[in-house]
Amino acid sequence: MSMEEVLTKVRDCVWEVPTSYKKGMRVPGRIFLGDAAIKDLESGAVDQVANVACLPGIQKFSIGLPDIHFGYGFSIGGVGAFSARTGIISPGGVGFDINCGVRMLRTNLTEEDVRPKMKELIGTLFKNVPSGVGSKGKLRLQEGQINDVLNNGAEWAVENGYGWDNDLEYLEENGKMEDANSDKVSEKAKKRGIPQLGSLGSGNHFLEVQKVEEIFDDNVAKTFGIKPGEITVLIHSGSRGCGHQVCSDYLRTMDKAYKRHKVNIPDRQLACAPVDSDEARDYFQAMSAAANYAWANRQMILHWVRESFEQIFHKSAEDMEMNIVYDVAHNIAKKEVHEIKGRDTEVYVHRKGATRAFGPGRKEIPAAYRKVGQPVIIPGTMGTASYLLHGTQAAMEETFGSTAHGAGRKMSRAGAKREFKGEEVQKYLASKGIIIKATSMPIVAEEAPGAYKDVDDVVKTAHDAGISRLVAKMVPLGVAKG
Repeated sequence: MSMEEVLTKVRDCVWEVPTSYKKGMRVPGRIFLGDAAIKDLESGAVDQVANVACLPGIQKFSIGLPDIHFGYGFSIGGVGAFSARTGIISPGGVGFDINCGVRMLRTNLTEEDVRPKMKELIGTLFKNVPSGVGSKGKLRLQEGQINDVLNNGAEWAVENGYGWDNDLEYLEENGKMEDANSDKVSEKAKKRGIPQLGSLGSGNHFLEVQKVEEIFDDNVAKTFGIKPGEITVLIHSGSRGCGHQVCSDYLRTMDKAYKRHKVNIPDRQLACAPVDSDEARDYFQAMSAAANYAWANRQMILHWVRESFEQIFHKSAEDMEMNIVYDVAHNIAKKEVHEIKGRDTEVYVHRKGATRAFGPGRKEIPAAYRKVGQPVIIPGTMGTASYLLHGTQAAMEETFGSTAHGAGRKMSRAGAKREFKGEEVQKYLASKGIIIKATSMPIVAEEAPGAYKDVDDVVKTAHDAGISRLVAKMVPLGVAKG
C-alpha cells in the first residue's frame, strides 16, 4: 500500500497519520512533506511517528518535519511535546549528540575579498579548530572546571576570554540552560568531555565559509543584518563524547525506569520516565548540562574562527563585523509554554533533528528579532546551498514552534562510502569552486552531497507549509570537515 493511501492529506504539504494507524495512539501524527517527497517516505519513519503518539501525556500531534528519516526511537526530524504534569521525558527523543546545533556569523567581507585567499583561509581554520574522530581541543581544563562548563555553558567560555559579551544575546537560551546540574553527569562523561572541549568532531560536523547569494525577504534580512554578496560562516558541532555518554548513561537508567513506573511503550528505544520521577528530573538536568557543554564548545570554535580570519585578512574581527546572527540547537528537550486548546500549557518539547522556529512576539527571541520571529538556519551539504529562514505563528500553532534542521540523509554512511569515493567528491566540489579540507577521504565520501536529500526541496516544503519562511540563500565557497 502506498503512503498516499495510508496517510490523509490535510492541506498542501501536511499529511496526517490517523490514530487508526496503530493501536494505542493517543493523538494523530502530522508529517510535513510535499506530494513528491511523500512517495519516498520510509515506512519505518511513519511507524516511529505513530510510536511516539502512543507515549503518555503527548499533546496535539506527533510531528514529522520535512527532513524526516528513520532514527533511534524517535524519527530524525521529529517533535513530540509532553504534558509537564502527566507526560514523560525520553532520551531517545533528544538523541546521542545532545545540542548538536549550528551557529551563523555574518561579516562585511565580500567574495572578492575572500576568494583569492580561500585555500589559505580553509587551511588556517582546519589548523586552528581541532577536528576528527576523538579530536582533542587546544584547551586543558583545570580540575573542576568541567563542572563550570556544564553548569554555565557559553557564559563560561565568554568569561574566560572566548568571545564577546554581546555574543550570548544571540544564542538560543543565551547559551545556558538554567536547569543544568553537573552533579547528574557521570564521571565517565566528564572524562570524555574534558579533552574534547573546543573541537569540531567528525561526521557531518563542519565549518563552512559561504556567500549570501539571494535574498527572499528584504525586511527580515535587514533585521538579521544579512546583505547580498557578503560572506557568512556556519559552525556545525555538538556536545562531543560528553553528550553521547550522557545519553548512553540515561538510556540504561530509563530502560529500568519505564518498567518500574509501568509505562507502556511500543518500542524499547523510547524508554522514558514520568516527568515527576527522579529518573526524568536527573536526565533533564544532565541533558541540560550536556547542552551547555555544546554551547561552550561552539563558542570556543567561534573564537578560533575569528582569530583565523584575523590571521588571513590582517584586520580585527570587530573591523570585519564578525557578529553572530544566531545559534540554534537541533537535538534537545525544553520546558516551554504553548497554547493548547486555548490555554497556555507547560510542556516538555522534544526536538530531535529539528530547529526551534518561534514566531514573532515570543520573549525567548532576542529583542532585535522579536518583531519578525527567530532566525532559523538550515544547512545543506558541502556542495549545496544553506538557507536562513524565520520562525512563524503557523509553527507555533502546528509544530510547537519547530521546523526542519537540514537536508536529511537518504543514504547510510556505509552506503555512501560504497557509492562515492572521497577523491572524486573533492574533485567535483573543486570544479564548482568549492575548496574542502577534511581529516580523511572516507569522511568526504560519507558526507557526499548525493548521500543527502535535496535541501532546496526541504526548505521549500517548510516555507510552503508556513512553519518557517525563507529569508536568504547562502552558497559554499570553502569547507573544513572533521
